[in-house]
Amino acid sequence: AGVVPGGGRALLHASTKLDGVVDSLVNLDQRVGAEIVVRALRAPAAKIAENAGAEGAVVVGELLKELDPARGYDAAAGAYVDLYAAGIVDPAKVVRTAVTDAQSVAALMMTAEAFVADRPPDPSDAAAAPPGGMGMGGMGGMM
Repeated sequence: AGVVPGGGRALLHASTKLDGVVDSLVNLDQRVGAEIVVRALRAPAAKIAENAGAEGAVVVGELLKELDPARGYDAAAGAYVDLYAAGIVDPAKVVRTAVTDAQSVAALMMTAEAFVADRPPDPSDAAAAPPGGMGMGGMGGMM
């Protein structure tokens, strides 16, 4: 099917389907893993609300009470609306691919014995950076 409710609502709705799975797991490692997936599926809706100046946990809590999966939070208007009617939709394939790719990376991280990552930049290095706006190197005659 072409589109799903946007604003993280489709993922939030999917997370509610895992609640019963989490409760049924007796293996602690599996339970913890399922709880991580639930939190990860709820994170986009919370972050969108926070970025709009709302309290993400409150918005997610309200949406979890909502029975209609098409109703969600319009971050631009700060209101709960029918997401399809408001035009707030995501391509279904994009959402599915994001979840699939995230699972693939998580599985790789769990089985790998070592990782290679970039070191976060040292905040003290930012002070030594040259000031911007002084021309564009290699772009002679542009000033």
